Amino acid sequence: MNDCLVTNNELSASRDTIYCMHQESTGKTADELRDLIEGEVYDSGEQIDEYSRDWSLFKVVPEIVVFPKSHEDVRKTVSYIAEHKAAQPYLSITGRSAGTDMTGGPLNESIILGCTKHLNNFSVDEENLRATVEPGVFYRDFEEDTLPEHLSMPSYPASKNIAALGGIVMNNSGGERTLRYGQTRDYVEAVKMVLSDGNEYEFRALSHDELQEKKAQDTFEGEIYRKLEPVIKDNDEIIRAAEPQVSKNSAGYALWRVWDREADTFDLAQLFCGSQGTLGILTEATLRLVHNKTHRRMVPVFFKSWEKMPEVVNKLLQYEPETLEAFDDETMKLGMRFMPKIAKMVGQNIVQFLWRFLPEAWIGVKMLGMPKLVMLVEIAEDSDEEAERKAQEIEKALEGFNVWARRPLTEEEAEKYWLMRRNSFKILTEQTHDKRTVPLVEDFCVKPEVMPVFLPKALKILADAGIKANLAGHAGNGNFHIIPLMDLTKKKNRDKLTGVADRFYDLVIEHGGTITAEHNDGILRTPYLKKMYGEKVYDLFEEIKNIFDPHNIFNPGKKVSGDRNAKEYFEQHIAAENK
Repeated sequence: MNDCLVTNNELSASRDTIYCMHQESTGKTADELRDLIEGEVYDSGEQIDEYSRDWSLFKVVPEIVVFPKSHEDVRKTVSYIAEHKAAQPYLSITGRSAGTDMTGGPLNESIILGCTKHLNNFSVDEENLRATVEPGVFYRDFEEDTLPEHLSMPSYPASKNIAALGGIVMNNSGGERTLRYGQTRDYVEAVKMVLSDGNEYEFRALSHDELQEKKAQDTFEGEIYRKLEPVIKDNDEIIRAAEPQVSKNSAGYALWRVWDREADTFDLAQLFCGSQGTLGILTEATLRLVHNKTHRRMVPVFFKSWEKMPEVVNKLLQYEPETLEAFDDETMKLGMRFMPKIAKMVGQNIVQFLWRFLPEAWIGVKMLGMPKLVMLVEIAEDSDEEAERKAQEIEKALEGFNVWARRPLTEEEAEKYWLMRRNSFKILTEQTHDKRTVPLVEDFCVKPEVMPVFLPKALKILADAGIKANLAGHAGNGNFHIIPLMDLTKKKNRDKLTGVADRFYDLVIEHGGTITAEHNDGILRTPYLKKMYGEKVYDLFEEIKNIFDPHNIFNPGKKVSGDRNAKEYFEQHIAAENK
């Protein structure tokens, strides 16, 4: 018995030995990758620290960061991992674009593949309303080419000035214009992916005959189609019943988008969109563009309570507004608190900027206090006359709702609201004195008509935990974001998080919603996917993952990983310190 005893010193020495061996292995892997690819490879330095964070709650330190210079570099890196996985089980790879994800989606303890440095080429086909983009293309750079031609890929997020198209595609983003135009997957026509065999393939909608041709190929791609077709078609009823009945959803894998029964097409590009890099590495996407409607009006609407919001939304949908954005009084207070920063960002002094909000102050006087909710109703049409006509009709339609509306604002007049809306989270993340942003339950979506019942219960969950919340989002879709500021250096605050998430997501599911409309799952929400979809559909998710990635080399711990492990991973990687 005594022979089996291990002293603390011996145990510590053993751990040190294992750590040194692992470090030596990491250094060897980095050196071998440097010899293999043209791009840069780092296993120490500021790149490791930078790529250990996104905009989420989490910090996960990678061992290696790779900046591939070409699709061939991506292919070689994935091939290396596949070849060495058996001997080094910890090896895996996660693609990363701009790192603005709020769920921990682009975080990994092994290898991060950074795309913005080199994989940032794109081309625009104005005549055919198409664009081809690599994953590292910043939307702001893309927009510089499309806006002068009055074109856009309209599912861009509110963070479009700092987001990149790889993340937009892999998360199935959907921002302020989703109400009229839909989410990103509605604009993805084809993707090129490097799969777990280390080869690059293109995926798009296939006709029945094209599908049969793919299945006949003696390749990994052919094997995927042979295995995947019966999984999708044999479970069609279960899959379609599982699709959340809300207008936006990015939770899980979009199995219901693969097989179009009426057209008999089979489209794996729809499966990859929103997959968060768990099935392969995106190297290129072909996106459909739309002509922007060039004449705009905004009607800001001020409410005394949330109760009238669903009725107003349903009434206004008939006018086909491009956006129906909303934010509450707590968000307005934050906006006022940080207004000097916003004014500075747009090159105005605070007096000039405040002057632009003088009419809103007068509305507050008429309402005898600050409104509980502000809704931004934006109309976009091809002619100024049509935009003005619709805006005036909206004003008239609001007369019976006991709300206050401003006269229709031109695009220039409305810009002050968009500055507040689009920069709010960035400004919040900079307030690091003693608190940090806590994106925990920040992307739920329910039908707008259940909002008056749902919201008081949801906010009570937060209030019971002592969390003061501010709320903003896409009212027309019933998709809202709650991002409080908290001091996570205190264990008592960190200990609240999973309990609050459990109760909150139970409530979302109870009311027929989705736990994530546009921000995706990541570390944050993977533990709740089985609860949302049920055992059968979650088992299908695991089967899909295994078909594409049998050795779990792509972004492990996201989408599927088992409830218990995912929850432990969630709690283990919460970053206590401020960002």
